[in-house]
Amino acid sequence: MTEIFSARSWLFAPGDSDRKMEKATGGSADIVLIDLEDAVAEDEKPRAREMVAAFLNANAAQRERLWVRINPIQGPHGLTDLVAIMGARPGGIMLPKPRGRADADLLDHYLTALEANAGTSIGSTKVIALVTETPESTLATGSYAGTPRLVAMTWGAEDLATALGAMDSRDESGDYDFTNQMARSLCLLGAGAAGVLAIETIQADFKDEEGLRKRCAKVRRAGFKGMLAIHPAQVDIINQAFTPTAEEVAYAQEIVDLFAANPGAGTINYKGTMVDWPYLARAQAVLALAGRR
Repeated sequence: MTEIFSARSWLFAPGDSDRKMEKATGGSADIVLIDLEDAVAEDEKPRAREMVAAFLNANAAQRERLWVRINPIQGPHGLTDLVAIMGARPGGIMLPKPRGRADADLLDHYLTALEANAGTSIGSTKVIALVTETPESTLATGSYAGTPRLVAMTWGAEDLATALGAMDSRDESGDYDFTNQMARSLCLLGAGAAGVLAIETIQADFKDEEGLRKRCAKVRRAGFKGMLAIHPAQVDIINQAFTPTAEEVAYAQEIVDLFAANPGAGTINYKGTMVDWPYLARAQAVLALAGRR
C-alpha cells in the first residue's frame, strides 16, 4: 500500500542556534525545517552543519519530523551540506532554488549514495522543493511529475521579486502582486500535476494572527494542504486551519455513504443539489486528511 504523506505546519529554525532548534522541536509543528541556507551567514555555514548533525543525532526519536533546508544544489554549499548531515539521518530535505526537474533528480542521486553510505534505507529521505524563487524555476513548476522522493512543493515571493528587480513583492493593496500570485498558482498546479502536497509560503508578520487565519482559509480552499511558518506562535493556527472541522468530516461522510449506497451512479441528488464524482473525490480526500480512511 502506498504511503500517504501529510503535514500541515512546516516551521523554520536556524541551524546555527541550538536554542531555536530545541524550541521548534519541542512544539507542535508537523515538520521542523532546520535551515542551513538563508538563516545562516556565509562564514557560519561550516559550524552550522556540525551543529545540525549533532542536533539530529541528539534527537533521534524525532528524526521523521526533523528536516533540513540545504543550500542550492547547484551552488558551492549544497553537496557539502548533504555530506555533513546525512549520516545523522534527517527525515527530509528542503531543496531551494531548483532550476527544474534535473536538480531534483540530482538531489535524489546524491541522497541515494549518502543513504547507502550511512546504512539508511534507500529512498527513505523525503523531499520538499521550493519551486518559485527564480524566474527559471517558476517556469519549470510543471516538470516534477514522477520525481523520486518528492512529497511536497512550496513557493517563495521575496527571492523571486529580487531576481526580477521588483521594488516589492506586494501591490498597493498589500496583497501579493500579479507575478507572485501567478507563482503561487503555478506551485499549486505543479504540485497537482506531480501528485504531491502544495504548501503555502510564509507570513512574515507573525503577530498578525487574524490575518494568518484568513490566509490559511483562503489557500486551503484553493487546494493547499499546509503552510510554512517562521515563528512557533504561527504553528497552532496553521494546524487548526488545515485540519478538517467536524462539520466538514460529517458532510464528507454523507457524500461517501451516499455513493456507497448507490453503486454505479454517476450523479446523485443530495439535498436538492446534483453531486457527481468530483464531490466524491473531494469527500474522500477530506476523510483521508481527517484520518477516517
